[in-house]
Amino acid sequence: MNSSIPLETTLQQLDALSGVFAEALTRITADTADSAIGDMLEQVGEALRVDWAAFAFENSSRDTSARGPVRAWRRPGAMSAREAVSNVRVAVDGHPFGTLSVGLGDTGRPWPSAVENRLLTLAHLIALAIQRAQQHLELQQAKSEIARLTSGGVRLDLADPTEFPDIIGESPALRLAQARVQEVAATDASVVLFGETGTGKELFARAVHTRSSRRDRPFVRVNCAALPQTLIESELFGHERGAFTGAVATRVGRFELAHKGTIFLDEIGDLPPDVQAKLLRVLQEGEFERVGSSQSRKVDVRVVAATHHDLETAVAEGRFRADLYYRLNVFPIALPPLRERLEDVPRLVWFFISQRQRALNRKFAKVPAAVMSALQQRAWPGNVRELQNVVERAMIHSAGDTLWLDEEPGLQAARPSAEGDTLEVVERRYIEDVLRKCRWRINGPGNAAEVLGLHPNTLRFRMKKLRIHRPATPGTVSPFKRVAG
Repeated sequence: MNSSIPLETTLQQLDALSGVFAEALTRITADTADSAIGDMLEQVGEALRVDWAAFAFENSSRDTSARGPVRAWRRPGAMSAREAVSNVRVAVDGHPFGTLSVGLGDTGRPWPSAVENRLLTLAHLIALAIQRAQQHLELQQAKSEIARLTSGGVRLDLADPTEFPDIIGESPALRLAQARVQEVAATDASVVLFGETGTGKELFARAVHTRSSRRDRPFVRVNCAALPQTLIESELFGHERGAFTGAVATRVGRFELAHKGTIFLDEIGDLPPDVQAKLLRVLQEGEFERVGSSQSRKVDVRVVAATHHDLETAVAEGRFRADLYYRLNVFPIALPPLRERLEDVPRLVWFFISQRQRALNRKFAKVPAAVMSALQQRAWPGNVRELQNVVERAMIHSAGDTLWLDEEPGLQAARPSAEGDTLEVVERRYIEDVLRKCRWRINGPGNAAEVLGLHPNTLRFRMKKLRIHRPATPGTVSPFKRVAG
């Protein structure tokens, strides 16, 4: 290493490259992979002030023919004489993937461990870039095969709704999301579902699983927001007997249960930082340790994650690991909110009626046009889940075979804010409306925090700050009041 340049400066430059490489992953395609990886190797070489850097694949790694044997960068004019190197090996999905090799510094001695550790992080990012390019290539090949099999070579831009019997609706926005599922399901690529609460993220995750080669294997769902932070690591990875107070027996974690299948990590944005690091290792190397154990365990799991948070903002604010975000976000799918597909409301209403009327011992034959119109004019902050609750409440409330809406004030269309209202007034009004609609429930099914997309403790804090208090007596209008038809 050049003695005139402090080690700390080199380490800072390598740390900065982690963010640069992670950002570059968002633009990787099969066509740009070679130039992008060449740029990465050049940046590593320049940061270390060496004459060359290379990434070579392991002989045992899969699909090497598609990746190529080696990627290399050499400084222009540098001598081609053999020199001693530092080698950093990386594994992906539990399999040896490749080795990042760089020349020695000017001192002729091996790089210190601090540099080697940072090179390992950069090597993982380079490997991920190559893997993402391969996945892009597989998706292109799948699309070409679909086009070849389709008569006349017509491109399938929108999905056939009959292929998704559990996802109700035929709006273009919904069918486009379904088409994305069809594109990615046959691969093993990680998927992130972005959407507001109540948009059906679990249904789409199941759709990815049932259309994949893992369909006969387990589908394991984990709500990361519902697990206490003190127990989430044990839930995901299991624990050994005696690992902590209360661990009276060995427990198998959700990842082991999902072996050879799919694990759905709902609300992944709520994972604590230490669990994010362990999850990253599972994604990169396919292995983990149970809590209280030093024995590494192998696992083969496809990950489908979901969140209503803006993960890019969370990454920028340091609340979510950048390397985990780019490792997960191979194939993002945006789920449309109900307000962007209001034409699906009638089909959803009749689906919920048919689904629940037997359990409620009711039989409905009519939904007045005025009722359907009122439902299509609402903003639906809680999306399909909110609509389902409103329809079921109306079924309980209605007399005869005609569906009538509950006339509770909280179910009316949102009031327009008056000009000149402050942000605090508008926020207070909206939170109060949602609380009334949810009957002031902050925990449990259909609670206000879930509709607002907040943690219950965050909602309590906002209520205290905005001086929102539950009324001392409940309202006089009953949700079971019968309205003359």
